[in-house]
Amino acid sequence: MSGRFAIGVGCRKGCSADAVEALVRQALAGLTGPAPSGLFTLIDKNGEPGLIAAAERLGFVLHFLTRDALRAQAARVQTAAPQAQVQFGVPSVAEAAALAGAGPDAVLIVPRIAANGATCAIAGTP
Repeated sequence: MSGRFAIGVGCRKGCSADAVEALVRQALAGLTGPAPSGLFTLIDKNGEPGLIAAAERLGFVLHFLTRDALRAQAARVQTAAPQAQVQFGVPSVAEAAALAGAGPDAVLIVPRIAANGATCAIAGTP
């Protein structure tokens, strides 16, 4: 991939930095191209220690997006997250955040993966 790409992350409250970091590294394995433009997540996750620490460890800026920005990605999300819909009114956190972060022409490169209370997805533009 030679264009821009973004990593979307989500997590349960209190999720560890280790869990988030491991999942991001798993999602990035095998991808080549420019460095991601950062980690993207829902504004409601602002202040979540595990996300903040994982972003610092990985060397990425952590961007917080509005619920409206994530809702706008509903048609492009591949993996619906019923809990995200109930709790935040968004179709997903990781996939929608990745798509929003990568821009209007983005497509999912790595659909949602989840483990140990964390979720991750990667979207990019050609």
